[in-house]
Amino acid sequence: MECGYSVPCHRGSGFAIIIVLFILLIIIGACGFNFCHDEC
Repeated sequence: MECGYSVPCHRGSGFAIIIVLFILLIIIGACGFNFCHDEC
């Protein structure tokens, strides 16, 4: 079962959306994880 990044296997677009939302969640919630040094 070989699925490349350019070939949608199960739900490629949905998986990409999940990744984007996860990155946004990390950026927005960075203060909660002490990524920004108490400057929020």
